[in-house]
Amino acid sequence: MVNELLYFALGSGVFSILVALLIAWWVNKQDKGTDKMNEIADYIRTGAYAFLRRQYKTIAIIGVVVAVLLGIFFSWQTGFSFILGVAASLFAGFLGMDVATRANIRTANAARTGINRAIRVSFRGGLVMGLAVMGLSLIGVTSLYMLFGDPQMITGFAFGASLAALFAQLGGGIYTKAADIGADLVGKIEKGIPEDDARNPAVIADLVGDNVGDCAGRGADLFESITAENIGAMILGVAFMPVFGIYGIIFPLLARTVGIYATMIGSFFVSTKEGNNPMRALWKGLAVTAVVAGIAFYPLVMNTLGSINYYYISLIGIVSSLLIAIITEYYTSKHYRPVRNISRSSHTGAATNIITGFAIALEAAALPVVVICVALLASFTLGGLYGTAVATMGMLATTGMILAMDVFGPITDNAGGIAEMSKLDKKTRYRTDSLDSVGNTTKALTKGYAMGVAALSAFLLFSAYFKVAGLTSIDVAKPVVFVGAFLGALLPFLFSSFAIRAVGKAAQDMINEVRRQFKATPGIMKGTAKPDYAKCVDISVKASLRQMILPGMLVIIAPIAVGILLRAEAAGAFLIGATISGILLAMMMNTGGGAWDNAKKRIESEGRHGTDAHKASVVGDTLGDPFKDTAGPSLHVLIKLLSTLALIFATLFI
Repeated sequence: MVNELLYFALGSGVFSILVALLIAWWVNKQDKGTDKMNEIADYIRTGAYAFLRRQYKTIAIIGVVVAVLLGIFFSWQTGFSFILGVAASLFAGFLGMDVATRANIRTANAARTGINRAIRVSFRGGLVMGLAVMGLSLIGVTSLYMLFGDPQMITGFAFGASLAALFAQLGGGIYTKAADIGADLVGKIEKGIPEDDARNPAVIADLVGDNVGDCAGRGADLFESITAENIGAMILGVAFMPVFGIYGIIFPLLARTVGIYATMIGSFFVSTKEGNNPMRALWKGLAVTAVVAGIAFYPLVMNTLGSINYYYISLIGIVSSLLIAIITEYYTSKHYRPVRNISRSSHTGAATNIITGFAIALEAAALPVVVICVALLASFTLGGLYGTAVATMGMLATTGMILAMDVFGPITDNAGGIAEMSKLDKKTRYRTDSLDSVGNTTKALTKGYAMGVAALSAFLLFSAYFKVAGLTSIDVAKPVVFVGAFLGALLPFLFSSFAIRAVGKAAQDMINEVRRQFKATPGIMKGTAKPDYAKCVDISVKASLRQMILPGMLVIIAPIAVGILLRAEAAGAFLIGATISGILLAMMMNTGGGAWDNAKKRIESEGRHGTDAHKASVVGDTLGDPFKDTAGPSLHVLIKLLSTLALIFATLFI
């Protein structure tokens, strides 16, 4: 029976990939529009591929070195699993980016006929990523478990996925924000031209960045989220074999199959009518996915874990994911108080915009933490330590739909850029602008969701570390343990400093290049000369690859150094400190950055381009850019990478 269930999980992963490829084929069959649209889309696609080739080469070199070291100091199984995790994570990101660069032009063209068709194309483009990520993770974890028979032997897979995701998310974030800031500050403020004006030399680099950061980076991010949480729950399941038998180990794999099929069903309900808020269509799909998953968990839980309490816990996880999504939308949508307040504060200058936005960013961290705390306490009360694993599996059930909504964002952003640069009619541009604004919210929603999953699963992964390290408690009264916690709390701040500073340095180079081109070639502003887009793309590529190494290596070296020098108990305290400060910091930056962005979009939707309020909102948006697209989402990966590192190196800390 167990073998049949494992083959069912494996088959579900394969089926998810096949459906993703079928949807990608459908997207690719849609009309691409005019020659001018195709010219711009080709620039974007070529730039995205050029970046990924160079970034993946860098990550591959680091990955091979680490895999060899793991094989030498631990086991060949760990090294083998690690390199597979790196490859699968990068492939998940590549697949999502590939279809996104195909869907953007088709979305722009679909918007010429109606908003519903544009939503269908852009959402299905994102759905390819959602199904591919879930399928690849399930195939990888299930195959390695069937091969080695011990979840502890496949922690290398999670480590590889996390390491690749960190560099993919961090490098992509530096790239996209350097281009975005350069395009905005020179184009909008100094030259007073629209965001996606073809005369702006940095505009293509900006559009490329949407794909390498929000598609490739986020795909790798959520791939490692699913993978790390599944393996952590399986390791915990080993300790509960006297209670659940083998089902405690394979339950996470079966829970992923629920998420795959629920996402497929929910995707059929994403549609809208002209004039309606596009966000409602996406919420409808997410709600159906959650309901289907909630129903399907009942037979799964009762036939494996055998207790109604664990079914209630799975529902707690699902509801928690929806609540975090709702809270994030409230703080980032232009229709609600927080964004309206930031927009209003822009009328008195950039300083008040920043003060109000930062206050709202700090406030935005509160409610999601309360939701996570309630979910954690309720799941532990109802089901003990394994209950927290079940709650995490419930929360992950909506991952496919959430990721589809996330990739919807950069696809519609690119579609708006293509429409603007191709000089499509105002009605089409209005449709793409409305979709872009929704996309900003869905991107923030995904980051809030990813951070919520990281927070809930942190206790799960931390418990797995306790098991491997042989710890029963942590005594913070010991100076060495207190120091470990202090250093852990410091790490996310130091990491974020490096990441944001990297964006600042790269943005300076971009701004100087854009200014140089405008000054050297006056015909650019007159529309009689063509900007050198390739030069700006190259600046972002070189800066992102150069600047991502230091913060990435810091995350790898710090926990290992603390564990070896201060030992296992201090390393556990290090994990606690880094998790708590990282979660709060990431929620503040992710949601605050999204609110600043949509405050600018709100002013633009009112037709106030070029006003003092608009210029102030651009400054606020610029501050929020590295928060929400570089440091913030990279912290999701950092938190889980630390726990995975601790699991692998725990034997060295004892």
